[in-house]
Amino acid sequence: MKISAKVKRFIDEYLVDLNGAAAARRAGYTDKSCRTSAAHILADPKVQELLAAKMEERSHRVEITQDEVLKRLWAIGSANPGELMQFRRTCCRYCYGEGHEYQWTKGEYQRARQQADDDGKPIPDCSGGFGFDPNKPPVQGCTECFGQGHGHVFLEDTRRLAGPAATLFAGVKQSKEGLEVKTHDQVEALKLVGQHLGMFKTKVEHTGPNGGPIEQKTVIVDEKEVKAAIAKLEREY
Repeated sequence: MKISAKVKRFIDEYLVDLNGAAAARRAGYTDKSCRTSAAHILADPKVQELLAAKMEERSHRVEITQDEVLKRLWAIGSANPGELMQFRRTCCRYCYGEGHEYQWTKGEYQRARQQADDDGKPIPDCSGGFGFDPNKPPVQGCTECFGQGHGHVFLEDTRRLAGPAATLFAGVKQSKEGLEVKTHDQVEALKLVGQHLGMFKTKVEHTGPNGGPIEQKTVIVDEKEVKAAIAKLEREY
């Protein structure tokens, strides 16, 4: 194949997101032919050589290696989202109160008592005692919440994040519904890791059945190979 200006444009576009059909569309190929054109171009050895050279040049330019990219993708894909955010059930005010009566902290009771004095109202009841800790788990025998407590979302202080959880974290967004924690796409990261390790092999046919359009088939390699590759990643990274 001759490396025309249009093909060169396709190569430049392909390097943006490695999406053949999208690159062909942006390079000027029609929507109807973009998939077929992309498969045809990418199958050409000259194009593959040029792509490899440009990718090598880019890796040197940004000073990043394939292993570094793979390590980051694996960290995203294998991270535990629970280290960023959790749904917790904690005790209600009556769970740990004496006789399952309302339990206070000493400070808030003093403030409530002072407010009652100022307003000329009766002193608040403290028969449930003091020492309320909102982080304790619910008590099954509680006669007020029946062991269900209160459910709420807990967000980790991102300044303390480390390891894969820090890599998974992509920022926060304040909206009218509340605070939203954004994360990188774990499924997509695992797909890219699988592609890099050759777990998914794509077979490209240049002529489809009865001269029809090109057909692409994805074949998943043996499960033992997948497990072995993942075990290798866990040992190394």
